[in-house]
Amino acid sequence: MTADLRPPSPNRPRFIAAIAEYFNFAAVQTTFRTEAIAGCTTFFTMAYILVVNPAILSNAIFLEEAGDLFGELAIATALAAAIATLVMALGAKYPFALAPGMGLNAYFAFSVVLGLGVAWPVALAAVFIEGLLFMVLSVTKVRSQLVALIPEGLKQATAGGIGLFIAYIALAGNPETGGAGLIVASEATMTTLGELGHPHTLMAIAGILLTSALLARRLPGALLVGILATAILSWILGIAPPPEAIVALPPLPVHLWGQAIQGLGAMGAMNWGELVAIVLAFLFVDLFDTVGTLTGLGMKAGYINPQGQLPRANAAFMADAVGTTAGALLGTSTVTSYIESAAGITAGGRTGFTALTTAGLFGLALFFTPLLAAVPGFATAPALVLVGVLMMGAVRQIRWDDPAEAIPAFLTLIVMPLSASIADGLAVGLITYPVLKTFQGKFSEVKGGLWAIAVLFVVKFVWF
Repeated sequence: MTADLRPPSPNRPRFIAAIAEYFNFAAVQTTFRTEAIAGCTTFFTMAYILVVNPAILSNAIFLEEAGDLFGELAIATALAAAIATLVMALGAKYPFALAPGMGLNAYFAFSVVLGLGVAWPVALAAVFIEGLLFMVLSVTKVRSQLVALIPEGLKQATAGGIGLFIAYIALAGNPETGGAGLIVASEATMTTLGELGHPHTLMAIAGILLTSALLARRLPGALLVGILATAILSWILGIAPPPEAIVALPPLPVHLWGQAIQGLGAMGAMNWGELVAIVLAFLFVDLFDTVGTLTGLGMKAGYINPQGQLPRANAAFMADAVGTTAGALLGTSTVTSYIESAAGITAGGRTGFTALTTAGLFGLALFFTPLLAAVPGFATAPALVLVGVLMMGAVRQIRWDDPAEAIPAFLTLIVMPLSASIADGLAVGLITYPVLKTFQGKFSEVKGGLWAIAVLFVVKFVWF
């Protein structure tokens, strides 16, 4: 890939030159076209959130007088993703996209609202408070200091673990609901190969082969082409239903806007111990999930410096703080950085223009929800599997000949996909690393802050 170093000319629109200068394309040797394709790739690999997030939240967020709020929740999801990703693009200038987080939305719906019986406006208020706390932690540089504390080997393992995680998610999607179905649950062996003759699984396999071939030929935009080709072929063959419409006017989330503020007023009637525990749960999971994601993505994009720091980390963390706060006001759960951003990075995205493109597509998605909803999960699975392959390259830099480095790294790698949690995988690595370094007689190499984090994680695993 060559740098876009051409001066403005009649053949090169001034707005492209202005974008190249603002995002400093020359410094990372990228081009307008590469960044735009990368942004599209990221969007299509995470566009499922526009359907999945409303489906999860609508179990808990509903009004008898308004009926199903799925449509409003879809718009709230798109707006929250667009706002947060825009802040990342223009503020931190990184190719990372954000949206309401998977796992956190399930915790919101099934544990807090349905499990504990907390009214959903109050739960949104808890998310709003979490967002404000994140802003404070970002301004005070606490979150960026956490990135610097993570040992180099665990940073590499985090990148590889995220790759395994997203590949596992892609392979294990339920074929009956549009997933790939290559990996399924098994009572005897916990997981096993799925029914390879299932039409959705066959399409996923075909998509993997096609996208792999395109990637092997180093075709620009290979991941995006693979997604679109697999989806279109499935529509033509009748394996997946084609879109019923292309464009639809979005329903404004009038029943969701501002409910978080009303929830703040209702908090006085709650048990304060329970309320604090809910806010801290949102905060703790999102904090280390984001730290792990940004660390892994930063390693993949080559942004982690020799000191182990992510430049402009505070601005990057502020993006999900703003997104979470705005998302709560719009009516959705916690917003976080998305591991699917690795797909755009793999496609060549290196600057905030990749994220800006993704944010713009989330904005356009407000009007194209029927089309996006028709892209089946098995069509995006091939791209995510191959992103996993490419992200695993980071593990070659782990010092596998040193047990005190290798064991925490391996545990981080393996726990992330098996626990379905970036935060838990990173936690296991951060607990075992200082312990093994101490037994190795290298206590002085462990920073005091790392011990504090290890203790916090032990408390979290034992009592929460």
